[in-house]
Amino acid sequence: MTLDLTVRGTLILPEGPLQNAWLGIEGGKIVSIGTGIAPEAAESFDAGSDLVIPGVIDGQTHATSYGGLPGIRSTTRSAIAGGVTTIVDMPYDNPAPLNTVARLEDKVAAIREHAHTNVALYGTIMPGQSTADIEPLIENGVVAFKISTFESSPTRFPRIASEQILATFNALAETTIPLGVHNEDQEIVRAYIAAAKAAGRDGIAAHSESRPPAAELAATAQFLELGAAAGAHAHIVHLTTARGFQLVDNYLADGFRATGELCVHYLWFDPDRDGAELGAKMKVNPPIRPGQIDALWEEIEAGRVAFVSSDHSSWPIDNKFTPSIFDAGAGVPGLETLLPAFYTAAAGRGLDAAAITVEQLCERPAKFFGLWPEKGALRIGADADLAILSHERQIWDSSKAHDELNWSPFDGREFTVTVARTYLGGRLAWNGREIVNEPGSGDYVRRGQFHWFE
Repeated sequence: MTLDLTVRGTLILPEGPLQNAWLGIEGGKIVSIGTGIAPEAAESFDAGSDLVIPGVIDGQTHATSYGGLPGIRSTTRSAIAGGVTTIVDMPYDNPAPLNTVARLEDKVAAIREHAHTNVALYGTIMPGQSTADIEPLIENGVVAFKISTFESSPTRFPRIASEQILATFNALAETTIPLGVHNEDQEIVRAYIAAAKAAGRDGIAAHSESRPPAAELAATAQFLELGAAAGAHAHIVHLTTARGFQLVDNYLADGFRATGELCVHYLWFDPDRDGAELGAKMKVNPPIRPGQIDALWEEIEAGRVAFVSSDHSSWPIDNKFTPSIFDAGAGVPGLETLLPAFYTAAAGRGLDAAAITVEQLCERPAKFFGLWPEKGALRIGADADLAILSHERQIWDSSKAHDELNWSPFDGREFTVTVARTYLGGRLAWNGREIVNEPGSGDYVRRGQFHWFE
């Protein structure tokens, strides 16, 4: 039998790297793995000594927060150029969030029209919404739910009160579906921002101070306790301190379903070191905090980080040009930088960068969102979603990015690897110079049977 495709290189397999090895691909699936002479195929690619890894699963993106559902096109174009083959998109769409089956159907239609990658979806609930609306969303494939304890927008990103959080946990308790949270205490943050303004404090350092770790940890602890009371899976979508991950681990040790996620910008930037250069370009919520990078890497190495994501935001740079840091938009683009930034930082710490990259960016998010074993590993039977990483160094230049945003806090930073190719379902999507698949090449990915706590 002639295969559709063979890809040769250094394969990063679950059991370790295999040099000068090949993948055999047929019908969009990996059907064989070996060394020596590869099977006959209609097409073959030899990556030499470059690394062949599973396509990245970015577990936290905001594709539609600015441009609405058509924003999926530019976001996934950027993703595929960054070696990301599946994005897990947050539900806070513009102008209305994904909280009903009708809105889910609209978003799925947009995915099938616009997406260059596969897309899995979070759902949400609105204040006062019935928990009866949760089950139909699960039946239609959402991989998780997310709510917020801080209100960024009353219509699109509202605060959910504690009693409704508990009711939602109760509704999810008998399912495998996680409930994620944007974890900041609203009263603390608003009081601290008012105090900073009254004192005339401004700038990126004042941003971090105005949303202190206490606000993040208080919201985290309450959310974890509500999840424990219901026996449901409580997930913190971004923790910025080691203390946060240790809180989660305490609940896990007590037998509760609890997880915490880390975003790659918390591993790269420090307001004390980078704030003068970047200012609002590094503003995210919860804030990037001073002096945390080493401690956060220790949490990864200790196994207390569920997975690492980009928290990609689709806001244009004009959103950052405000007189005060408190008025600037929060969030940064990150889909083309997630993979090279994480790999580079891991290598810089002397870690096995290839192994930990596949673990944190591929395997763990695949398992978390129920996409395993079809996604997240190079194994027979898995989807042929691949990224090829060359050891060609690059200086990041966002003017050449594919997201229509063309700005990044990573501008001028050196990465030790470059995404040389991306395959989606065994078909070439990015050739290292241009995107060669079409909008609509990706599809909606429903949650499967695998669960993090099985």
